[in-house]
Amino acid sequence: MSFDSIYPEIRALVDGLWDHPELGYAETRTARAVEDFLVRHGAGLPIEHFSTTGLKVALPAVDPGSDRRRVAVVAELDAVISPAHPDADPATGAVHACGHHTQVGIALAAFAHLVSTGEWKQAGIDLTFVFVPAEEFVDLAHRAELREQGAITWFGGKPEAMMLGVFDDVDAAVCLHAIGGLQDGPTVEIDCDLAGFLYKTVEFEGVASHAGLDPFSGTNAFSMASLFTTALGLGRQQLREDVLVRMNPVVPSTEMTTNVVPHRAVVGTDVRSIDLDYLGEVAARVDRAAHGCAQALGGTAHITTEMGYLPFIQDRTMSGAFRDAFDQDERITHLIEDRGAIAAAGDAGDLSFMMPTVQLSYGGFDGTIHGRDFRMVDPEHVLIDVPRLLVRALLRLDAHLPEPLRRRSYEEYVATIAAIAPVPAGALSAVPSSDPEATR
Repeated sequence: MSFDSIYPEIRALVDGLWDHPELGYAETRTARAVEDFLVRHGAGLPIEHFSTTGLKVALPAVDPGSDRRRVAVVAELDAVISPAHPDADPATGAVHACGHHTQVGIALAAFAHLVSTGEWKQAGIDLTFVFVPAEEFVDLAHRAELREQGAITWFGGKPEAMMLGVFDDVDAAVCLHAIGGLQDGPTVEIDCDLAGFLYKTVEFEGVASHAGLDPFSGTNAFSMASLFTTALGLGRQQLREDVLVRMNPVVPSTEMTTNVVPHRAVVGTDVRSIDLDYLGEVAARVDRAAHGCAQALGGTAHITTEMGYLPFIQDRTMSGAFRDAFDQDERITHLIEDRGAIAAAGDAGDLSFMMPTVQLSYGGFDGTIHGRDFRMVDPEHVLIDVPRLLVRALLRLDAHLPEPLRRRSYEEYVATIAAIAPVPAGALSAVPSSDPEATR
């Protein structure tokens, strides 16, 4: 099966995902579309379900019992919340302005080609395809409810999959992601590192009173929140520039009215950096600012810290397979390999903590990632050329695996998180279900 011949089916699937975006841990329609495709093209291979909507399918080991390595191709199922986008779901604000719908299409095109041609048997590695929920760190109230119900432990889909043992039989991983902004020609990118981040929720507590009759008896929590966001802005002068510190404080919807001095105001902010140690230092400064602003106006601050994702350091050795594949490609004309790190983040960073991981990024879009103008403009590049390059790289990846092959345990991952943020209850006690249907 050629990539050109399967393109109409892949394009229809990807367009369907664009038209029906779903948020993390709720990608039921998306997962169903992926599973239907895997059943049609998977030659009866068993499909493992995990973490509400996740799916995993492993191609058989070519030489069971040998020391061959197994590499996972990882795609993400969820959409981002960007309600300003004209194609956003009016009820949820969800839209694939992240390009995750195309990740799914690329991974499925590669899977179908490898199975139909039998080329997977020619690779020096064994291959697994994993479709992971909840990469975007959004819709946190819903995820908190799922955690309270015991349905999930981690807000991020890859840490959840790591906890459940989905990657226990995997030695390295290849992730995928779209590049925003119109490129000069068909483009792919390698070796772009990402920041890590924490998420802070600060609840300021004051005293309610009548805003007209007796504001003197009140303590304005919203004023504390305003002072706090101002303090974060003024404090940026004292932050290092070389480690890409970012903060984006937002005020969620509130029950405030104009005739009552607000007794409560909530500010949520991420705290990002490519340097994990400095991330902890900046987080401590944020906490001091919150408490200081509350105290200055006579109130209190209650801070909740949730771990976002770890910084992503791409494995430069593995990237060599994609560089070789690009050199032999006649249709993809541009390779970006010198951008360095950017302040975007993703839970590929958590996976890269455990094992060597790379992310193949690809153009074919116009507009800003997560913005109101993001759209696919070159579907043939995205859904034909990129899967072809991906397969070409996978078939030679065995020659580009690092030696020794680094591996850290999930327990080490939890210990690293615990050094800078609270660890979710049950993070070390969760046990994968013996019934793969139980988490569906």
